[in-house]
Amino acid sequence: MDRDEEKGHGDRSLLFIGDEDDDLGVDRDGGSPPSSDAGSSFSDRSDDGVDDDPGGGEGSGSGSGSDEDDVEGAARDRRAPNVARQQGAWPQSYRQSIDMLSVVQSPTVSTIMAASPSLSKIGTSFLKAGSSFFLNKKAAAEGSLPLTRPLLPPSLSQLSQQQPAVRLSTDSLPPRPLAPAPALQAPAMQQRPSAACLKSNYIELPPPSSKCSSSQSIINGLNVLCGVGILTTSYGIKEAGWLSLLLLPLLGACSCYTGLLLKRCIDSSPTIETYPDIGQAAFGITGRVFVSVVLYLELYSCCVEYITLLGDSLSSVFPSAHLAFTGIYLSSHNLFAITMALAILPSVWLRNLSLLSYLSAGGVVATITVIVCLFWVGIGDGVGFHPSGTALNLARLPVALGLYGYCFSGHSVFPNIYSSMKERSQFPYVLLFCFIVVTVVYSGVAATGFLMFGESTMSQFTLNMPQQFVPSKIAIWMTIVNPYTKYALTMTPVALSIEEALPKKMQNYLAGMCVRTILVLSTVVVALSFPYFALVMALLGSVFTMLVALILPCACYLSIKRSLVPLWEVALCIAIILIGMVCACIGSYTSIKQMIGGS
Repeated sequence: MDRDEEKGHGDRSLLFIGDEDDDLGVDRDGGSPPSSDAGSSFSDRSDDGVDDDPGGGEGSGSGSGSDEDDVEGAARDRRAPNVARQQGAWPQSYRQSIDMLSVVQSPTVSTIMAASPSLSKIGTSFLKAGSSFFLNKKAAAEGSLPLTRPLLPPSLSQLSQQQPAVRLSTDSLPPRPLAPAPALQAPAMQQRPSAACLKSNYIELPPPSSKCSSSQSIINGLNVLCGVGILTTSYGIKEAGWLSLLLLPLLGACSCYTGLLLKRCIDSSPTIETYPDIGQAAFGITGRVFVSVVLYLELYSCCVEYITLLGDSLSSVFPSAHLAFTGIYLSSHNLFAITMALAILPSVWLRNLSLLSYLSAGGVVATITVIVCLFWVGIGDGVGFHPSGTALNLARLPVALGLYGYCFSGHSVFPNIYSSMKERSQFPYVLLFCFIVVTVVYSGVAATGFLMFGESTMSQFTLNMPQQFVPSKIAIWMTIVNPYTKYALTMTPVALSIEEALPKKMQNYLAGMCVRTILVLSTVVVALSFPYFALVMALLGSVFTMLVALILPCACYLSIKRSLVPLWEVALCIAIILIGMVCACIGSYTSIKQMIGGS
């Protein structure tokens, strides 16, 4: 019995077949091999593997038949809503496309560890902690590459050499002996259920991620929360004063609590795995569509910010660059924004999206590098720290509120991280640890940056760092490389959702390229029309973060749980909703007013 299906995650593999466990699990359990019919759903194959157990019922041990019947009955009960969701509810590509932002593991580290036994010995402590980044010492000594989810499926000869005897169960059911693996057929290994489910033959999403340990989940959470928002925290102090820093722990505490509310919503039903699923459970199909549109707009807006950030950073490195041709003049910022968008475009066109999984864990590294460079310039290169600034500026406080709120905009991915954990009971501790770390880091960087540059602090503190210092150059180029690599990962879910909604005859690679090209060009147009990095970020934080991180989790929780919620928690959720609505209205009004004024 597959562990994901017993816990209500039988539709994890709706879009993929590049996973050797999901492909061969049915065959090893005694089910029929995959059908070559492109119209058959991969979830149907998985369910058949659960229901059909030739020769395995008697070998499962006496006294366990009733338990297995109960579990199988529950799986059959879950099948109907899952199939209904697959056939009619948009979007279907959300789960796996959002996984690319955090929980898809990059095999690069595993390859390095397997190639060097000495590095494997150094990582023994991480192995004991359950980190899925490293291979075990025995596998490394044998020279094999037992990747958790390799980008390429193993060859037939490698699969034929595997001799599984008993699959160890991680649930309460006792293990049962498995039937001999049937003869492998090459055509069955080439089927792509992603094409069947999305009614398309050109999309190749990466295989679903393996179950993550707590340490891996912490890295995923930090990777989501540690983004480009850290660059504007110092500007928030300049705008609203030192007391505005109190908003960081306040927003962090509220966001952490609402993240736990999302967990409770997922636990309420085995068919809920993602944020749109929560919206559907709370408010029906209308809620699912509304939540999905809000999340996709947030991702699209992040891509706009990436273009603005690339233009600002490169123009600071090459300030004299410009283009004048046939009466058209492009400043340094505009020139680099257009140039980088054209350079990004091929990565958005990628047909095999599993290649993007290599870029999934770069956010934490980039953030740590920029922080180290900031302290290096302040302490080691003589810039120093100069106390200045006001205590509080109420007129500019809404801008700082939006900037700080943007720093905690990770709720769209939290349900995916929770659904991918091995030990789900550890999620509250993982979430609490992540929010404590990022709150401390954001506060420290905000104070350090403002102490270094004072009232001259720009929208990105990297623009204030003296260019003659090596750490400044490293920090600038890290802020260039990070959005360049993250753009395609962020835009892909938006593109897939649009392609999924196209008529069936238009779901082909050419139409997909056109959709992605239009999306990229539109982000350039928006970025050049509103070249205000900090103000646009404040607007995003005021609108989308307040919706996704504060308002919607509380509203969905109250709708799903209803009478089960204690009175004090109802009052708390209503208070958070009201705070979010007030902050969204005031923050968006102030940001738009300043953008119109050109400040």
